Amino acid sequence: MQSRESNLSEPSEVPAPVHHNWVYRRVALPILALLRMGASPEKLAWSLAVGLLIGINPILGSTTVLCLAVAFLLRLNIAASQLGNHIVYPLEIVLVIPFIRLASRVFHTAPMPLSANELLHAARERPLALSRQLWLWEWHAFILWAIFAAIAIPVIALALTPLLRRLLKRVEHHQYPLLSSPTQPEK
Repeated sequence: MQSRESNLSEPSEVPAPVHHNWVYRRVALPILALLRMGASPEKLAWSLAVGLLIGINPILGSTTVLCLAVAFLLRLNIAASQLGNHIVYPLEIVLVIPFIRLASRVFHTAPMPLSANELLHAARERPLALSRQLWLWEWHAFILWAIFAAIAIPVIALALTPLLRRLLKRVEHHQYPLLSSPTQPEK
């Protein structure tokens, strides 16, 4: 029976596990997996573009359902559109107020007060009027977003398509390993 010390001093044949960063694990690997499963670069580019743009729409809580509906209606890759949707979630939160502010200027409505005291005062004094005004701001922001999305989705899809075609060629020729350890030789 060998002692523990002698086992620990022997070199191990098992390579150390590879730790990839968050972007690689959550963005690159799913896209590579979709390409390996036969998704075309064009359809994948359109799916990602739709997901990215729907993901920043100013109506909070609507992105997942809206993304599913649009991907289903346009026969896009649902997984890729949801991936794009969830990647940009922090941007949705950041862009809600700018969309509402810009929409109030474009549609010539009263600007949204950003002061908590003003909003609380309006909620106490005129709750129904405030809820109508909030819906008006949201609706105008949504219209503005829809115009922006109608222009940006084709631009993003056209920009992503050549990148995904090159990535597909690398995947087909095994030049882009999904998970490799640093000790393994690459082909």
